[in-house]
Amino acid sequence: MDTNPVPTPKARVSPVALRQRKGGVPIVCLTAYSAPMARLIDNAVDLVLVGDSLGMVVYGFETTVPVTLEMMIRHGAAVARGARHACVILDLPFGTYQETPVQAYRNAAHALAETGVAGVKIEGGEIMAETIRFLVERGIPVLGHIGLQPQSANTVTTGGFRAQGKSDEDQARILADARAVAAAGAFAVVVEGVTESLARVVTDAIEIPTIGIGASAHCDGQILVTDDVVGLFTDFKPRFVKRYAELAPTIAQAAEEYAEDVRQRRFPGPEHTYGGKK
Repeated sequence: MDTNPVPTPKARVSPVALRQRKGGVPIVCLTAYSAPMARLIDNAVDLVLVGDSLGMVVYGFETTVPVTLEMMIRHGAAVARGARHACVILDLPFGTYQETPVQAYRNAAHALAETGVAGVKIEGGEIMAETIRFLVERGIPVLGHIGLQPQSANTVTTGGFRAQGKSDEDQARILADARAVAAAGAFAVVVEGVTESLARVVTDAIEIPTIGIGASAHCDGQILVTDDVVGLFTDFKPRFVKRYAELAPTIAQAAEEYAEDVRQRRFPGPEHTYGGKK
């Protein structure tokens, strides 16, 4: 008898499978921008988001607005190659889908063809409902995004990077956004930066999963930026982030030790060179 059987690979998680998780075991989501990171988190998560947050985390921008479709495609292809189990979804960046549904379809179809990801995420509620429906009817799965929307955080409607849903007007708007996104055919919706009570109301009001970030444990899933979770991104730490590791000091210390070894000619040693005596 084979005492060392080859493990059966996990089936790839699909947008349809995620849609069916409404009210069930919470959906686990993290971001990734590279193949190595995707491989590291793939077994633990259900969904990997290639987020336009890479603008700040990877490229050092102050916002996500400068991120281009070409950047997203480059990183999306890398993540799709690294993840074997999780559903991989790609953010459409600012300016690539807001103009018309046709523009959104053209860019989304191009991104899917070039990367192999399973679908796209777009920000916006009622105003994007027509676009979401247009994409879904043409075979492109869509993950919605309501509440705090980083691509348009400085508009009058949202009023900056602040918690959403504190006023009755805000609550009504965000609930209407959630219902519009669900009715348009999105398989799930990210609910970002809203009050805990409103996140509960939204989750109970719609038939698709809600994925919270700075929202409520009552949501059908949670998402965080991996670099925040493991302590690699240290420029700032949002209130809703929980650190599960502090890798930045470890990396800095490793660099210091390497630098000292190089300066003292301790590295490379004979064991690190070809033809040297051990």
